[in-house]
Amino acid sequence: MTERLQLMRNALLGGLSLFLAGCAPTPPPEPGPGAARSWTDLPGWEEGTQAGAWRALLRSCGHLAGEEPWASICEEAELYPDPTDAQVRAFFRARFRPRPVFGRQAQPSGLITGYYEPLLHGSLEPSPAYPHPVYGPPGDLVHVDLGPRFPELQGERVRGRLTQDGRVVPYYTRAEIEGADNPLAGGELLWVRSVIDRFFLHIQGSGRVRLPSGETVALDYADQNGRRYVSIGRILAERGEMDREEVTLPRLRQWLRANPDQRRELLNANPSYVFFRLRDREPPLPVGTLGSPLTPWRSIAVDPDFVPLGSPVWLTTRLPETSDGEERRFHRLVFAQDTGGAIQGPTRADFFFGQGRTAERLAGQMKEQGRLYLLTPAWQFDD
Repeated sequence: MTERLQLMRNALLGGLSLFLAGCAPTPPPEPGPGAARSWTDLPGWEEGTQAGAWRALLRSCGHLAGEEPWASICEEAELYPDPTDAQVRAFFRARFRPRPVFGRQAQPSGLITGYYEPLLHGSLEPSPAYPHPVYGPPGDLVHVDLGPRFPELQGERVRGRLTQDGRVVPYYTRAEIEGADNPLAGGELLWVRSVIDRFFLHIQGSGRVRLPSGETVALDYADQNGRRYVSIGRILAERGEMDREEVTLPRLRQWLRANPDQRRELLNANPSYVFFRLRDREPPLPVGTLGSPLTPWRSIAVDPDFVPLGSPVWLTTRLPETSDGEERRFHRLVFAQDTGGAIQGPTRADFFFGQGRTAERLAGQMKEQGRLYLLTPAWQFDD
């Protein structure tokens, strides 16, 4: 090959390499919030009833206002006692930037479920009518900070219990707590009528209990035994007892009532166990992990490793089917104010429906795909 032909060949190969490099696919985004987008990319943003989220914003401000940029954002929010939807849209456009949240392998959507505050029947004293205890946090439950010994686990905590010889061991499982030894005896807050209702009280994380006198007391999440949450619906689906699409709260209740001989084994397959505290008369709504009262239809539970607690989020999903079978598109400005044992991953969220029969019905059926857009304070994008 002549020198001239060799030079031409090298030039062509070099140009081809540059072309192919320019056509290489863009690396997928890491799990979590991606790059900022335009507000026009948010489905339903211009039609949303954003003013309904204002109280939830002020509740987040009650815990975030001590640090910038939230201090100035919350100070300005206080200037609007009763804003319109248009004013709220303008407020967020000026102070936040929307960032789509991606799951692992760049999945843009994730599972959106629902939760609510159930009403149980119970008593402050045990009796044959009310045999199932609800416990407060036990005195031997300890939290161990792993950071001092394992720097790569800074901020991670595990739960366990102290033995008589000073060792920390994993805390009792559900099966052990419910067993004949009764290791938590003496720590009861009250007793409830239904073991099924009590199990779902653990799943929901808060509830109200109507006493024989007619008085109602409320329970909030206080702690958990540190054991991994296991879905009994997934177990039943894997056994072939029901299809995955059928796993809803009403179907699970129906199965547990129809199979009393298998009930204890199935419930104990979820080793996670929740402890509660009696709620003060105020606030009337459950308090989320953030420390503020949850706002029905405006609060969500998230994985705080990916979505910071207190943050506004634009949620786009569908509600369960209506009575006439019509699916409903659903876009809503919400706030990340709670967490949950089953809420893990960047695009996973649990929507708080509130109290009452409608909330129970919707929460029990809610199992839809949806997208999250984290609204991040705009100063983070300023030069």
